[in-house]
Amino acid sequence: MATTYQDPISWPFLPYPENGQLTYDSLEQSVRDSIRVILTTRPGEQLMQPLFGAGLQNFLDEGNTVALRRQIQTAILNSLQTYETRIAVDTVDVETVPGAPSQIHITISYRLLRTNAPQQIGVSMKGGWSSASNTTSA
Repeated sequence: MATTYQDPISWPFLPYPENGQLTYDSLEQSVRDSIRVILTTRPGEQLMQPLFGAGLQNFLDEGNTVALRRQIQTAILNSLQTYETRIAVDTVDVETVPGAPSQIHITISYRLLRTNAPQQIGVSMKGGWSSASNTTSA
C-alpha cells in the first residue's frame, strides 16, 4: 500500500489579513519562521515541550573553539530533525567569520520534503547578540 506525503501542521500557523481576507504564509516562509523559532528557543522555555529548541543563546558566552562550533552544529541538527519535520537537513556549517574571531556564521542548507526545493538560511552570532539573514536558492 503506497502512502503519499502530507504536510504536518507546524507552528507558527497563524493567518494574517491581506485585502480583507485571511491568508497564510507560503510553505517556504513558514519553514523559515519555524527554523528561526527553533534556533532561538532555549530548551525549557516552551511549556509542555521541555526539550524544544536549539538554544543558540546558551553558546554566546563560550569561547569560539572548534569544540564549541561542533556542539552548536549538533544542537542545530538534532533540533531541526526532531521539530521541523517538513524538511531534510543537508548540511549545517558553523564557521568563524574571517577577521572577527569572536563571531561565527551558521549556514543551514535543507530541502523542503513536499517540493524537494533546496533552501538555505544563515545566522550570525557575536558576543551577546545574534542576527539572522535568509537566502533562498532554487
